[in-house]
Amino acid sequence: MGRNRRKNKAFTLVEVLVVIVLLALIASVYVPRMFRGMGEQKRKMARTKMANIESAIITFQLDCGRYPDESLGLEELIVPPADLEEKWKGPYLKKSELLDTWENPYIYIEEGEINPGSFDLISYGADGVEGGEEDDADVYND
Repeated sequence: MGRNRRKNKAFTLVEVLVVIVLLALIASVYVPRMFRGMGEQKRKMARTKMANIESAIITFQLDCGRYPDESLGLEELIVPPADLEEKWKGPYLKKSELLDTWENPYIYIEEGEINPGSFDLISYGADGVEGGEEDDADVYND
């Protein structure tokens, strides 16, 4: 009698396989939905970091009387340019703040095409190249 009780308490191989298959099906439906939202969050974070860079560029412009030179790029926010050492009151940002959420450098265009009369900041998204959709979509400053 004691032997039968122990045998009934264990799971069979078929029961274990059924549970594994069901878990795999559930995961295949819900896991992609979770990761789809992560791309949008990274784009929002990239825009937030852009706002910080915009603020630093404006502060640089107020201190130095000009926007950073496009040939030197955003590095002028970290290291003083030779011609502005007396006016420069930086560093205005940390070097790590010049990278987007995908660890790619932001693109700085002094004479903005998207923002005429101002400057453009661009993040090329997850793929790091111009164009793309969804996670690879480009992010621009407003």
